[in-house]
Amino acid sequence: IVALTVGLTLAAESKDKSAPLYKIKALTIDKNQVSLSQYKGKTLLIVNVASKCGHTPQYAGLEKLYEKYKDKGFVILGFPCNQFREQEPGTEKEIKAFCDSKYGVTFPLFAKIEVNGEHTHPLYQYLKKVLPDASGKGDIGWNFTKFLIDRDGQPGKRFDTKVEPEQIEADIQAAISH
Repeated sequence: IVALTVGLTLAAESKDKSAPLYKIKALTIDKNQVSLSQYKGKTLLIVNVASKCGHTPQYAGLEKLYEKYKDKGFVILGFPCNQFREQEPGTEKEIKAFCDSKYGVTFPLFAKIEVNGEHTHPLYQYLKKVLPDASGKGDIGWNFTKFLIDRDGQPGKRFDTKVEPEQIEADIQAAISH
């Protein structure tokens, strides 16, 4: 009976064709743990964000894209990170208040994470492995690095910090339409 149970369990696990992304969990900015599987079937843009960075105004462009395409199955996931010159020093409550008051952010924000180093969040371990940077190292170079994920949970493109949200709109449209 044990062998049969183990065999059935393994067979069931091997049938789980979910994208690795959907097996990852993260804390929301309100400290609720969620599985990224809740975004199955959505086109995602995953971004490491910061409130005191020269690229912080990208929040406006990100919000504009989110508002324009959210009804077509597009979601932006913002992950605050304080690893680059401590440009995200606030608490989650302060980050949320800043994003709301300054940029009217309505897309999902998450608790602060690390995107490089020994304590890299599993999401970024996965993203960097699947879509390394141009040098092939994979590390995140700065705030506002963007990863476009298709509806099947497959990472498709990685965009450097300096790439403005408006510059990737055609890529987002293509990902949504597939």
